[in-house]
Amino acid sequence: MSNDAATAEAEGTVEAAPAAPEPIPHGLGASLPPADARAKTEGTFPYAADLWAEGLLWAAVLRSPHPHARIVSIDTTHAREMPGVRAVVTHEDVPGTPLHGRGGRADRPVFASEVVRHHGEPLAAVAADHPDTARMAAAAVIVEYEVLDPVTDPEQAFEAEPLHPDGNLIRHIPLRHGDPEAAGDVVVEGLYRIGRQDPAPIGAEAGLAVPRPDGGVELYLASTDPHGDRDIAAACYGLAPEQVKIVVTGVPGATADREDQGFQLPLGLLALKTGCPVKLTATREESFLGHTHRHPTLLRYRHHADAEGRIVKVEAQILLDAGAYADTSSEALAAAVAFACGPYVVPNAFIEGWAVRTNNPPSGHVRGEGAMQVCAAYEAQMDKVARKLGLDPAEVRLRNVLATGDVLPTGQTVTCPAPVAELLQAVRDFPLPALPKDTPEDEWLLPGGPEGAGEPGAVRRGVGYGIGMVHMLGAEGADEVSTATVKVQGGVATVLCAAVETGQGFTTLARQIVQETLGVDEVQVAPVDTDQPPAGAGCRGRHTWVSGGAVERAAKMVRTQLLQPLAHQFGMSTELLQIADGKITSYDGVLSTTVAEALDGKELWATAQCRPHPTEPLDEAGQGDAFVGMAFCAIRAVVDVDIEIGSVRVVELAVAQDVGRVLNPAQLTARIEAGVTQGVGIALTENLRTPRGLIRHPDLTGYALPTALDAPDIRIVKLVEERDVVAPFGAKAVSAVPVVASPAAVASAVRAATGRPVNRLPIRPQAAVATGN
Repeated sequence: MSNDAATAEAEGTVEAAPAAPEPIPHGLGASLPPADARAKTEGTFPYAADLWAEGLLWAAVLRSPHPHARIVSIDTTHAREMPGVRAVVTHEDVPGTPLHGRGGRADRPVFASEVVRHHGEPLAAVAADHPDTARMAAAAVIVEYEVLDPVTDPEQAFEAEPLHPDGNLIRHIPLRHGDPEAAGDVVVEGLYRIGRQDPAPIGAEAGLAVPRPDGGVELYLASTDPHGDRDIAAACYGLAPEQVKIVVTGVPGATADREDQGFQLPLGLLALKTGCPVKLTATREESFLGHTHRHPTLLRYRHHADAEGRIVKVEAQILLDAGAYADTSSEALAAAVAFACGPYVVPNAFIEGWAVRTNNPPSGHVRGEGAMQVCAAYEAQMDKVARKLGLDPAEVRLRNVLATGDVLPTGQTVTCPAPVAELLQAVRDFPLPALPKDTPEDEWLLPGGPEGAGEPGAVRRGVGYGIGMVHMLGAEGADEVSTATVKVQGGVATVLCAAVETGQGFTTLARQIVQETLGVDEVQVAPVDTDQPPAGAGCRGRHTWVSGGAVERAAKMVRTQLLQPLAHQFGMSTELLQIADGKITSYDGVLSTTVAEALDGKELWATAQCRPHPTEPLDEAGQGDAFVGMAFCAIRAVVDVDIEIGSVRVVELAVAQDVGRVLNPAQLTARIEAGVTQGVGIALTENLRTPRGLIRHPDLTGYALPTALDAPDIRIVKLVEERDVVAPFGAKAVSAVPVVASPAAVASAVRAATGRPVNRLPIRPQAAVATGN
């Protein structure tokens, strides 16, 4: 170093060398950021509501103001004569099968024809050259109704006149397991009610339909099940499936099958009738009226336990309100009945489950359907057992928890990892949060926030527990299969798979799988449409397991193609070569080259499928191996309750979860935290009120979603990585089970703070007012 340089360094005038760039996350186990994160942050992500086409028309849907009515007549004359109106369609314009529905049950008409069965049911749709014209024309359709008394109490549905040609009973499952004469030393009973939750998608539900020269139609939708939607649309339009193409546009995020087919299907009809592209963006009110909600549920329970707190027998009756149409109610009921006893060893169980039609809004798939409702009830029962025996609630649960090798009440042996005891012990032993100080300076700690109306002296702290379980993938014989293609050309890998990115992170996972398997840094995931082979719906962890498995298999086939020439050249098998950090090396170090050199302009590709082991339907006694796999979660809730006014503040939720394997730490943490927060909304605020079948306040002012300010401290205290050997990568679904467990944990904590039974969700203020015990 020169004297001048030495002097400059001593005086601090020489700039330090730039730090080495942070390594880019790579492969499985890394927190690879989502590919669409930048676009969503900058507002350039192409949502369905942003779509445009030359010659675009606008659509509007007329919906019923009544939950139950006979349609005397529909007069579209005034609407058709309005300037700017290009088409009006009703049930008479549905050329194909006039019914649609999910879960293999086609029982819902595209448009009501003779009878209206729920508030908001579509009756007609209009296409016009301006959105305001379309809305005014829809309002100009004259419908004469004979208003009927709605059946809104699911218990009355058994005796009521049939609301549908298929009758009012959608499914009945009687589960019989063990000795009906078994009895315990103590018996506790409870009646529980779970309210109606709306999936409340963040983005507007929207779509665009474009007619094709071959007489078909293309639908651009934020679909979570494009092939299922295509098949339903084709049947309703009277077209062959190959004449209908669905292109998946940006999904803003989905906690359910978010799309409302009540406007998807009219869009295609209008495009076919006018020969023009037609677009519809639903208002928030239309979303509330159109899409399905979580099943409101009535549950009656009786638990028998011995003197040590071990469960001897569980008896339960579970009644799901399916609303006007079947949708996925059969599947939800199967989950509710199968998991009615929770993740506990129950030698004797007798469960009756029903799903019935009413004139309430339709119910369908929402995270943890069936499992969430019964979790709230069986955990309340465990609290009652503990209280009656004078035992610690966590200890009673530990004496009964399920483990691998135990048998469910359905007769299915739990073969997957079931570390329930480990999860419960982790949250039980985690340090409790500090108590709030009884000073005015800390009144922000009061339930109700900074402006809380309560007094510090009226606040009581409670600690409660919730242990949830969910099944992964479809159940009862559902054929779960996904297909993926992996191509490599010019050093860039492309994944083609019809698995929709709904916020669960599939596109990120697909990139990680290919990076890990092929050592290629740049991985692109192609947009989804129905020209690709089907991958199924984006729910119950399907795409992590089935679609991720298909991508892995295809990538491994490409890996073999890549390594085969090198292995042959050096006289060894491909199993003796490994790919890591973009390099290919042999076990003995003789071969060492880069992936880029091995590719050397080659184009490689492979297609593969993944299909899990088959399941079977529950039989007439509720028995059968109905589920591919299960996931578990334990949550300890700490709440502060003002026992005078009944306001509740969730202080902390400690979470321990069975995840199989962590594939993306940051993404997994975000999914758990989101699920827990959604569960807090179910516990405290979210209740879509439907007096006499009418949706009350169908907007986000009347329906109280938890915001960032309502989210409690969430402590993920343990992630158990015990790999499920039958699952690709050994990973389990992580989003639904926190939604299942957290409402039960919050309710348990409120019970501990107040001494009240808390038998309804969401928890009403009057239920959290202490009675002096």
